Amino acid sequence: MDLDLRKVRYFVAVADRLHFGRAADELHIAQPVLSRQIRALEQDLGVSLFTRDRHGVQLTEAGRQLLADAGPLLASTHAVRRRVAAAAGGKRRLMVGFRAGVAVIPAARAFEDRHPDVVVDVQRIEGGDQAAMLLDGRIDVGYVRLPIDKAGLRVIPLYAEPRVAVLPAGHRLAGKQQVTEADLAGEPLVWQGDPSTQPTSRPFPDAGYPVRGADETLEHVAAGRGISFLARSASVFFSRPDIVYVPIPDVAADQVCLAVAASHTSPLVNDFVLAAQSTAGATAECGNYEMWQLQDGVADHAGR
Repeated sequence: MDLDLRKVRYFVAVADRLHFGRAADELHIAQPVLSRQIRALEQDLGVSLFTRDRHGVQLTEAGRQLLADAGPLLASTHAVRRRVAAAAGGKRRLMVGFRAGVAVIPAARAFEDRHPDVVVDVQRIEGGDQAAMLLDGRIDVGYVRLPIDKAGLRVIPLYAEPRVAVLPAGHRLAGKQQVTEADLAGEPLVWQGDPSTQPTSRPFPDAGYPVRGADETLEHVAAGRGISFLARSASVFFSRPDIVYVPIPDVAADQVCLAVAASHTSPLVNDFVLAAQSTAGATAECGNYEMWQLQDGVADHAGR
């Protein structure tokens, strides 16, 4: 049985709103038509996706599983359409994802010297999305930061960069040339992802604020809810006056890697990997050069 992607899109609309009428309005179709499409999808799959009673609409366990799988499936379909449309337009394109603070330009220039007929597009990604976007085809290759779920991926180490402590501007240690883990012991930590991935030798107490990226991390730190750690280059990318970045040499370095879906064997992707490896030193320097000033005593670079 082939899965009808139109029915899957209809399902996602209902699942997101848990309301057939509002979903039908959003899809610009009649509610009875939407209901028939959802029933047809349930028949195709042999399961019930929703429970419907006087209390409203709820997802079943099968429905929750389909919703989790539907996002990557539909995104992958969109990526295929994008690549086909680009090819039909006479221009080949390579979509490169990157984490904040990582410079793509050195590798892109080296790659385009060999492939002047290929356009390198770039898209910023967050830590929670990096594996999924590679696996579902939204990006062809990605500059990622560890940790990453390596299942289904080729992960190629590129370089390591030091981290900095991220402190609110009024913090007691904001004027220091550098700090240690011991200096910050007991401070609540605002951290993206699993607390077990902290780059420290001793665990810091969880500040209790789940965050999805550096932007949200900085909002919590600026509000005085905790401290954090960022790669040095990302701290340049996110310079702001209510945050101070201080070198912290005894925290584990941030690992920057290149990642590709293991099933993606395009010669263009392989050539970009080679370009990224050959320019890794320039990429690290491009992302980091401003922050070297911190070690020369310019601790107010980040807005103090």
